[in-house]
Amino acid sequence: MGGLRKYLRATALLCALAAAPAARADSDLPDDPLHFFATCAGRLSALMEHQWLVDGPASEATKSRRAALLEVVEALTPPDAAPRVMAWRIEAKAAHATLLGQSRHGSPAAMARAARRAQALESACTAYLS
Repeated sequence: MGGLRKYLRATALLCALAAAPAARADSDLPDDPLHFFATCAGRLSALMEHQWLVDGPASEATKSRRAALLEVVEALTPPDAAPRVMAWRIEAKAAHATLLGQSRHGSPAAMARAARRAQALESACTAYLS
């Protein structure tokens, strides 16, 4: 039953992608949904770890959203692509962790820019989970 649930969630998210061309124009959504969701899973991993430090209760909501993305990633990942998908997740997590760090340290203007960018990237990812 778990496999069916993952398949249905992946199908629903892919349908949402197809039905939202305007969202695609405004976000960093690549042509490859697997790459997009893997990157988003990495970003939410970084956000969750950041929230452990600054906002513990928020990390639980992020954990749930991240789990949903991971189900989709798992359902979409062909067996031979698993190492590449993991690399995408790790790269996105490191980049987002850097951005979140910049949002807490530095000049006020740089912190504000980093926070806005992090929020925009996170919103692009979570928009498809509604």
